[in-house]
Amino acid sequence: MSTPSPAALPIRRLTPRDLTACADLSENRGWPREEHKWSLLLAAGTGYGIDDPDGGLVTACVVTEYGPHERPDLGAIGMVLVAERHARQGIGRRLMRHVVAEMGTTPLTLHATPSGRPLYEELGFKVTGRAEMVRGHFVPGGVESEVVTRPATADDLTAVLRLDEEIFGVDRTHMITRLPAFSDQLCVAEENGRIIGYASAWPNRDTHVVGPLIARDTETAKALIASLAAHADRPLRTDIDVRHEELLSWLKDHGLVSIAFNSVMTYGISELPGDWTRRFAPLTVAAG
Repeated sequence: MSTPSPAALPIRRLTPRDLTACADLSENRGWPREEHKWSLLLAAGTGYGIDDPDGGLVTACVVTEYGPHERPDLGAIGMVLVAERHARQGIGRRLMRHVVAEMGTTPLTLHATPSGRPLYEELGFKVTGRAEMVRGHFVPGGVESEVVTRPATADDLTAVLRLDEEIFGVDRTHMITRLPAFSDQLCVAEENGRIIGYASAWPNRDTHVVGPLIARDTETAKALIASLAAHADRPLRTDIDVRHEELLSWLKDHGLVSIAFNSVMTYGISELPGDWTRRFAPLTVAAG
């Protein structure tokens, strides 16, 4: 009996039980396995994939929806992968068309690598921004910040959620409430008892990823990163909106180097909601 063509195989919803298969698919394409990140995305979002008759997955992606459950305000698409032996056969295009159709009128966003961008443009996504990935051991120094930072507590959650929705532009409670368990560090900046920013550092392979990074201004963002770095035992990595030129220069002055650029793309909206001037880095590029 001949093996069915992947083009004819059904697309199904993925669940947390597919974690190992998703990590295997990442590894197949030369990405780190990232089980920790996959576990978050599969729990908080909706995965889509095609089973390989020979075992594992032919393709996969995850959509994280934000806003009301019945009518989401935004869907973030990430972790779009096709197994090496099935690449360049139109399977990724088929999966993406399916996801866009499933999401209906919900506005969509994603971070595209240079190689992935042509496919997304073909599907109608538009480039609306750019993010620079930087990585390295943070080297402290310079004038000590006057911004007060401290570890977040359970009592801070309501204020953090309120600030996040104000700046991100849509409600992502189901994702932010997972940060205390997902992150190694979660800290806040405050002024006169009021929270003016927050950030987390979560483990990813041999780095700590800084994200989300939400702050009143650049000085607050710097203070949050410095606070996280002071208690990190790995290099830092983060994806900064390129419009935050001062923060990027400061990070490079403190030991981080540029390693990649991704295009921020949207579908169904001309730009992302919220206030970009206070949104410095996503939780992860896969989830916005």
